Amino acid sequence: MNETHFDPESADLEPLFKRLNLANSRRNWKPLCERAEAEHWSYRKLLAVLCAEEIAQRQGTRVQREVRDASLPFLKTIDDYDFSLQSTVKRALLGSYLGPELVAEGRCLILYGKTGRGKTHLAVAIAYRAIQNGFTARFVTAAQLIDDLSSASSQANFRHALAGYTQPHLLVVDEVGYLTYGQDAANVLFHVVNDRHTRKRSMIFTTNKSPLAEWGNVLHDADMAEAIVDRILDRGRLLLMDGPSYRTRHLDSAPSDRSDQPAKVSGSDRPEFSEPTRGRIRDPMGVGAGPTCRCGLTLPAA
Repeated sequence: MNETHFDPESADLEPLFKRLNLANSRRNWKPLCERAEAEHWSYRKLLAVLCAEEIAQRQGTRVQREVRDASLPFLKTIDDYDFSLQSTVKRALLGSYLGPELVAEGRCLILYGKTGRGKTHLAVAIAYRAIQNGFTARFVTAAQLIDDLSSASSQANFRHALAGYTQPHLLVVDEVGYLTYGQDAANVLFHVVNDRHTRKRSMIFTTNKSPLAEWGNVLHDADMAEAIVDRILDRGRLLLMDGPSYRTRHLDSAPSDRSDQPAKVSGSDRPEFSEPTRGRIRDPMGVGAGPTCRCGLTLPAA
């Protein structure tokens, strides 16, 4: 373009936006200008709206790309999580894990609890928030990570494979202890944890095994497991997740099947087809009680 002959009044703006890689502005500048004229916007407001929409579009595109690259198993947000089912984990406790300081300070987290307590949901929600805050993340199960690095080690490709787990700002390792691992499990996992700890990179682990007592058996090396947990908790914390299972909590409120419950007659519980009890029944204090009649009542001792 020969700028000496550039006429802003008649210039076609689309090539300019294209040259500046402003894809959203290139698509939307005409309707925005029409709206600005109809609503009597100032030039400053028009320019601000045009820039804001361009930034929002780029942010949305970046988040979509990073979510895809993170290999999240599903997309859940922190607002989707039902904290009312937990007595030990509250949203206020996670404040520092939902902001930029999670990555900036290299914080770590171990979510520990029985199956169905929402550990993976919470880990995914924190990873998604990190992506929204401008960082990268990767989600992987412990079995996938160990199998991948073990295979890479046998093929003399360990360093290259290791980089895939040490480069993202946040690494989520799911389901530690759910499956059986090979004998080198502790060794390969230690390389990941130690490298990330040294570089102050954030990590989140979910597990149904106590990391302070059972990871040694899970990883086949108690000393190495202790070193792994020590590095994770150096700048992290262990959160126990209790409460009912998310998957089966509906069973607690379901009507119970009364078919195997004793029938009631005049307010007294008794089997539907009661039989007389032979002999005598002894109470907890050791005092003999009388025999039981057919209606289920205990007669006074003679």
